[in-house]
Amino acid sequence: MPMTWPDPYPVKPVAGPIVGVITVPGSKSLTNRALVLAAQADHPFRLTGVLDSDDTQVMMTCLRRLGFFVEHDVERATAVVSRPAGGSRIPASSADLFVGNSGTTVRFLGAMLGLGQGTYRLDGVPRMRERPIQDLLDGLQQLGIDATGDAGTGCPPITIRTTGWRGGRVRVKADVSSQYLSGLMLAAPFGDGETVIEVVGEAVSEPYIAMTVAMLRDFGLTTETDGRAYRIPGGQTIVTDDYAVEPDASSASYFFAAAAIVGGRVTVPGLSPVSRQGDVRFVDALQRMGCVVQDTAAGLTVTGDGTLRGIDIDMNAISDTVMTLAAVACFADGPTTITNVAHIRHKETDRLTALATELRRFGIRVDERPDGLTVHPGPTHGAVVDTYDDHRMAMSLALIGLRVPGVLVNNPSCTAKTYPNFWQDFESMAK
Repeated sequence: MPMTWPDPYPVKPVAGPIVGVITVPGSKSLTNRALVLAAQADHPFRLTGVLDSDDTQVMMTCLRRLGFFVEHDVERATAVVSRPAGGSRIPASSADLFVGNSGTTVRFLGAMLGLGQGTYRLDGVPRMRERPIQDLLDGLQQLGIDATGDAGTGCPPITIRTTGWRGGRVRVKADVSSQYLSGLMLAAPFGDGETVIEVVGEAVSEPYIAMTVAMLRDFGLTTETDGRAYRIPGGQTIVTDDYAVEPDASSASYFFAAAAIVGGRVTVPGLSPVSRQGDVRFVDALQRMGCVVQDTAAGLTVTGDGTLRGIDIDMNAISDTVMTLAAVACFADGPTTITNVAHIRHKETDRLTALATELRRFGIRVDERPDGLTVHPGPTHGAVVDTYDDHRMAMSLALIGLRVPGVLVNNPSCTAKTYPNFWQDFESMAK
């Protein structure tokens, strides 16, 4: 059970180098993809290393409402997923589903529901009603599935009316979110016919697309790609019966960043440079800033001496770590410019504007642009910062308090979205 923390949360500065081994929870991105795939197996499917968080609990609750069986053991970090034998790909013929503010849930389930026989509605918190999903709906409509969003907004709530997934050719944009493409890819192997998905224009967060392809193959499913189109045969069967979820590379970024900011050495077991997760490449940015990165038998290790240099970096491929790097950049010897991440304005909050606003509270000069920002290091002071109910804002801004006294983080409980025990691990590292 996660502990209760004071609100606002007072960050305690760290006097000297930190040395520690931090075991972070399982990947949200892998867990929610794995839950969707496991639900389509013809036999009970066991997942290990499962993340227990708001986003994954929302996914599991939605699957149960759809008639799937999900047995989740929080203590052992396992889940067994199955569906009634001999029934439809989606057991329920109708359901009203609450997805909270989980982008992976609404996009992956929105696509998967095309496999069903019935009418389904998905809705979430007020911020979810501002998050775009029209590109996914357009893709489903090209497959003959009646998929509509809130009139005139292209955002949830959405309604899916379907008589099954027949397959066909679909063109989808992935310049706002790669999750539209991933959602279609996760459902396509179980349709009645072959599905060919062509990507229109540029795709953001390409490592997440590569993650989806790799997971399909891990589950024994066939997909062919030339990098622009994905040919996925229908009627496929999952032949494996278990899958191990890796530790979350995005969550690990905060502890690697702590070693960079304060100095010291942090190791995260279970991660390596060949992780399924693109965000493991965050350590390359820290290396460019002056840290030492090692792939050891104990895990991925980052060592810093507290001195950092500013860099220019395109973070499109590792955009969930933009805020982590911006916190590190506050302590560099020169400006850091982050580019090609306009799409993070459509996340839990407009992350570029929110980040610029909160860093300025510390006295940091920030130049905000449509696709990124530049952080100019300088004298800093304590501040009470807002988190916009965004878990990554909270975890990133807390890093500044490791060196700056008087930092208080509002709404610290929002980290439960992906990392319920973050503050406990954060304090254990800082001792």
